[in-house]
Amino acid sequence: MLKQDENLSFVIEPELNPRAEQRIDLYFSIPNEMGINPQTLTEESYFNNNFKSHLAYNANNIHLPLVRSRFVSKNKGEQQDYRQNLNLFCYQVRLALDADIRDALKINDVEDFFQRAIELFGQSEGLLKKLRRYTPDDEKLIPFFTNADNYLSWHVEQSFLKLLDEGPRSSDFAKERNDLLQFCKNENNYRGEKNYNSETTLQDANRITNKMRLLQRLIEHGVILQRQTRFLNSYLKRLVKGTVTAVIMAFVMVVILNARSTFTEVTATLILILGVIYGLREIFKEDITRVIWRAIVRGRPKWRFSFKNSISKDKIASQFIWLEYVRFKNIPQEVKSIFSKRRQQNKQAAQWLHFASETRVSAKEFLPGYDTLQQTLQFNLAPFARYLKRGEGKLYHLDSNKISKQGVERRYQLNMVLVLTENDKKLYQRYKITLNRSKIINIELIYSTK
Repeated sequence: MLKQDENLSFVIEPELNPRAEQRIDLYFSIPNEMGINPQTLTEESYFNNNFKSHLAYNANNIHLPLVRSRFVSKNKGEQQDYRQNLNLFCYQVRLALDADIRDALKINDVEDFFQRAIELFGQSEGLLKKLRRYTPDDEKLIPFFTNADNYLSWHVEQSFLKLLDEGPRSSDFAKERNDLLQFCKNENNYRGEKNYNSETTLQDANRITNKMRLLQRLIEHGVILQRQTRFLNSYLKRLVKGTVTAVIMAFVMVVILNARSTFTEVTATLILILGVIYGLREIFKEDITRVIWRAIVRGRPKWRFSFKNSISKDKIASQFIWLEYVRFKNIPQEVKSIFSKRRQQNKQAAQWLHFASETRVSAKEFLPGYDTLQQTLQFNLAPFARYLKRGEGKLYHLDSNKISKQGVERRYQLNMVLVLTENDKKLYQRYKITLNRSKIINIELIYSTK
C-alpha cells in the first residue's frame, strides 16, 4: 500500500469501491533532532505545499497485456465519448508501461532482462498499432487522436531508452539491443513524418519535455477526477478572531476609563500607561487567538475535497482531511502499543504529527470496465529534511596497526503507524522510513496486522 515515489516522497494507493467509506490515519514520530515542530512547519504550510491527493479510475495495477484496447476501438458516438475512451486507453498504456519498465529494471540476469525487454517491445508495438488502426474520420476528433498518438509514441520511446540505459549490458545480446534501438528510431521518425512537433521544439529539451507534460495532462482528462478544495473552518476562524478582539478591546477600554478617572489631566504618565496597554493588547491578542483556535479545531477536519468527473461534472466522491500536531497521550491506545514495540534506542524524544483522510464514494457505479477507483495520497518529506545536518562522518578501522577510514553519511529515521479502516475492519502497519538530506534511503514494513 505504501511505497516510495520520488527522492523525498512516498505515496499510499488504496482502492475504493462504489458507495465505499474508507479512513486512513497516519501517526508520524518525528525525532526532535530533525527540527520539525509547529513553529518551523505549520500544518497549513505542509498541506498546501507538500501534500497531494487525487482519485482516478483504477488502472494502476495493470500491465501491458491487460490494457483494454477495446476502448480505443470505440471511435463512434459523441465527441466527448470518443475523447474519454481514447484517454482511458492512453492512460492505461502509460501506467502499465511504467510499471513493467520498473519491474524489468529490477532484473539483474542479462538473459532474463533482454527476454523481458523484447516481450515489452512486442506488446508496446502492438498497442501502438491498435491505436493507429482506429484513426478517426471526423475532423473534429483528429486533434484528440494527434495529441494521444504524439504523446504515447514519445513516452514509449523514452521508456525503452531508459530501459536500455539503466539495464544490464552484454555483447552477447547486441542483436536484441539493436532491435530495441531501431524501434525507438522508428517511433522518432514516425513523429517526424507526421510533423507532430516543430524543429524549434525538438531542438530544445525543455520545450519538448514541457509539451509532453501538457499532452499527458490532456490525456488524463476524464480519467483523473477533477478536485475542488475547501477550507472548512474559515468562517469559524474569523468568528474566533473577532470574538477575541472584542473581549480584549472591552478589557482595554475598562482599563483606559479607570486610568482616565485616576488622572484628571493628560499627563506623560497617562500617555505612557495607555501606550503600555495598547502594546500588551497587540502582544497577547495573537497568542490568545492561537491558543483558543487550536483548542476549538482539535479533532476537527480542516479541509474537504470534492471529486467530480471532469466531463460529465457528476460528483463521484468527497474526502475530509485532518492534519495536526498531537501529544503522545492523545494517540489511540492501539497505536501507542505498536510504537512501544520499538527497540529502546529508537524511543527518543519526538514530535507527533497526525494525518487522517476519510473518503466517501457517492457514485453507484463507475465508467464501463472499471470497478474501483485508485486513490493516491502523496507525501513530500522535503520539509522534514530541511534542518538535517550536512556532510558526512568518518568511521575508522584498525587493521594490523594500520588505520583506515571510511566516509559515512548522516541518516535519520521516521517511525510511522498507518491505520486503514474499511467495512468496520482495521489494518495496522508500522513503517520505518530512513532518509538523508537528499532522498529516502529505505521504507521498511516493520509490523502489520490483518
